[in-house]
Amino acid sequence: MTSWNLIINGDQLVKERNLRIMATIQKKERAVALEELIDEGWEHRRTYSDSRFISVQKKKPFDQLFEDQVWMLMLKLGFTNMNRGRNFKMKCDFKNCEHTQQIDVFAADEETVVIIECKAAESLRTISFKKEIEAFTGQMPCLRVEAQKRFPGCKVKFIWATQNINLTKADSKTLENNDVISFTDNTIGYYYELVKHLGNSARYQFLGHLFSNTDIRNMDNRVFAIRGKMGNNVYFSFSIEPAKLLKIGYVLHRNEANSSMMPTYQRLIKKNRLREIQNFIDQGGYFPNSLIISIDNRGRDLKFEQAAAKNFPTQSKIGTLYLPKKYRSAYIIDGQHRLYGYANSKYKDHDIVPVIAFVDMDQDEQVRMFMDINEKQKAVPKVLRATLDADVLWVSKDKNKQRQALRSRIAQTLGEESSSPLYGRIIIGENSSSPIRCITITQIQMALGRCRFFSEYSNNTGLKKKGSFDFENNDETCKVFYPFLEACFHKIKTRAQLEWEKGKAGILTTNRGIYALIRVFDDIISLLVEENKVNIISDNFEKIQAEVEYYLEPLITWLNDIPDEDRLELSGIYGGGADVKYWRFFQNVIHSTHSEFDPEGLDKYILDKAKTFNEESFKMLHDIETAVRRLVIRKLEESEKYSKIQQGIPKDIIKRLYSDAVDHDYSTEKAFDFLTLGNCREIAIYSNNWSELFEKELTRPNSKGSKETKTEWLEKLNSLNKKKESQYSVTQDEFEFLKEIYQWFQVD
Repeated sequence: MTSWNLIINGDQLVKERNLRIMATIQKKERAVALEELIDEGWEHRRTYSDSRFISVQKKKPFDQLFEDQVWMLMLKLGFTNMNRGRNFKMKCDFKNCEHTQQIDVFAADEETVVIIECKAAESLRTISFKKEIEAFTGQMPCLRVEAQKRFPGCKVKFIWATQNINLTKADSKTLENNDVISFTDNTIGYYYELVKHLGNSARYQFLGHLFSNTDIRNMDNRVFAIRGKMGNNVYFSFSIEPAKLLKIGYVLHRNEANSSMMPTYQRLIKKNRLREIQNFIDQGGYFPNSLIISIDNRGRDLKFEQAAAKNFPTQSKIGTLYLPKKYRSAYIIDGQHRLYGYANSKYKDHDIVPVIAFVDMDQDEQVRMFMDINEKQKAVPKVLRATLDADVLWVSKDKNKQRQALRSRIAQTLGEESSSPLYGRIIIGENSSSPIRCITITQIQMALGRCRFFSEYSNNTGLKKKGSFDFENNDETCKVFYPFLEACFHKIKTRAQLEWEKGKAGILTTNRGIYALIRVFDDIISLLVEENKVNIISDNFEKIQAEVEYYLEPLITWLNDIPDEDRLELSGIYGGGADVKYWRFFQNVIHSTHSEFDPEGLDKYILDKAKTFNEESFKMLHDIETAVRRLVIRKLEESEKYSKIQQGIPKDIIKRLYSDAVDHDYSTEKAFDFLTLGNCREIAIYSNNWSELFEKELTRPNSKGSKETKTEWLEKLNSLNKKKESQYSVTQDEFEFLKEIYQWFQVD
């Protein structure tokens, strides 16, 4: 028989919640049993005033912690009848009442029953539950009947919830075929986040997920509406009670949990803003602007009974519209805050809100409309915009934009797929950053955009450059390229795990480290293709990976024992060129073992890094600085405008020069020996000094523009001069620039 006595509500739910939120199991025992209890894994908490009794505790096992997490989520979603403890059982055999099934989480309210099976692992693993799923799905008919006896008229839904588990494709298919909803860590995390923002109003999203396109009972779906047309899109304008729209409405948030739902373009609703809106509504406030939705009617015409109208001079039609009586049939394109502001309002069943409803609007149209509406408000975050590229541009007529969408899709898949080594490390949509999740989609997009994996096209869509992994359409290219990229990251992760796990604290799983890895993967593939060692189209996956891994070995060895000086150098790299410097550094590590791995530009990097030009460069710098200083002092001394040299120098520079002289025990007469190239530039452009004294002598040949532009060379040399005391290596380009200035300035 079903143990209905273990289904609780009201105050009993509060007591059960207090037990579920604890990370430990606690109980009262006799003090004489303490030694035996310790042997069983318990630890002493405290002794009661009656010293014969003690309180002991032990950590909950990971599977129980997961069950508690799922149970708590259902409570937060507003379910009012739930199971107590872990021993709730339901009858699972029509013929035999003694045959029962233990249920991990049972949750019910006046409309819905949810029965949840929970499976957890201590670390991420791929596990097959073939037998368990077959047994569970076989018992579902009886469990449904049993639940509806107790909760008549309720819809019953079954969930298979997992933590740290990748289901096999076969298991996922079996669950799908039997209408069992699969909840992963991502899904549960998403609903916890949604509850944090919406409170128990998140149940509308939850029910829409569970009962997508199933009928809503006893709903009056009629509204008076005006039918019209915008472009190729039919739309209806009407007003409706928020309570009705909340039931059929659905918001697709860009989040790892919704990666398979397109388009997923909305930002998560903000709780503070929601509370403000509800207070505004409850105090009699209203919103005159319309919510915008797209009704999903599976390509069928909505039932619309046109009203009789004589001599009505418009193409619009007035009549009665019959909305779908189904969960998740109306996607909220704009106005989610306004709608959910009514979720807990006393006016949700009485107010009416204006709505513009399109019918079966294309996904890319929905995203574009959302972007157009919010662009003017500057409300679309940069990270969200990046992920929308994959939705909008996937089938664009512009082939370069298709490749842009491909790069976006690959970047977000790396962060969303639980099989990916970068799962949970990439900032997706509304997910917040952390010391571990610190890689941006835009960084991966940029790295892929600078690789030769995908083809480039001219403006008229003609092929400009063939990509090594490009199969001429996004679907085929992604199907081949993504597993390759994931496998490369897997190799690095498994063989250099300590550095991989450091996240922001290391040099590998950061924006720059991942950028460098992707570029190196590209360099390796380009070399292998060029030397005919691999053929992407005809060779099997294992052969390509084996060839790539040969070149990754030196990098993996280095990552497992990074010299302190290398780590210090990389961690000290900042600025716009930091990504490239990381990439060149990784290239050089491989080149040191495999000399044939010699990508274009690496030789110059090695030359620059070797401090080959330092000695001669800093000697030229010293001579140029001395010559410029002498010129500035001489021109000021010769000037008829100034009776004293100090009059032609900004006061803050004079103050600093005198201070430097005193610090070095020099007289103030020696203060001008401390003039830097930067000071000389400031003096040259000070007041009318430039036109009257310095323009002819300090204008670099062929330099045009303002005095600031013509003297930029001085600031550039001044910046380089500041680095001579550090471990900086003068690059070949900087050396050539110095030589040019040296020769022009005719330094003796």
